[in-house]
Amino acid sequence: MRLTTKGRFAVTAMLDLALREANGPVTLAGISERQHISLSYLEQLFGKLRRRELVESVRGPGGGYCLARVPHEITVAEIICAVDEPLDATQCGGKENCRDEHRCMTHDLWAGLNRTIYDHLSAVTLGKLIDEHLAKQKRRSDNAALIDARGLKDSKDPSGVTAAH
Repeated sequence: MRLTTKGRFAVTAMLDLALREANGPVTLAGISERQHISLSYLEQLFGKLRRRELVESVRGPGGGYCLARVPHEITVAEIICAVDEPLDATQCGGKENCRDEHRCMTHDLWAGLNRTIYDHLSAVTLGKLIDEHLAKQKRRSDNAALIDARGLKDSKDPSGVTAAH
């Protein structure tokens, strides 16, 4: 199984878009800057995502892209397939001509892996990725606040004045 940067970047860009679209259309330049993905590469990916009706473009000042559906209805598998990323671990592309125009001995193993990967990616939605990302951010924020609170408490001298760090 080989997932190239095309599929990874498409999922990353879609997650970035989904996290920010509440404030209006999101520009590809903004995604490019935040995610360190070439703008021209994003333009190619978003052309394919638009054709598959996963995103909509908004023209004019304040324009950019929005999701075409709610995040919980868009699967990672759809995103990857939309940008023509093959999800295929077989050597033959599923044609069963792996070895001298015949099926190789391990064809069923790799075909089964393809199904497992596709099923997993079909079960993960953009909405789930958003929820996980926001929960992780909240945990980090809570941990940082806890560390700060402990640090301030530990750095006080007996007079109750906080020491400078």
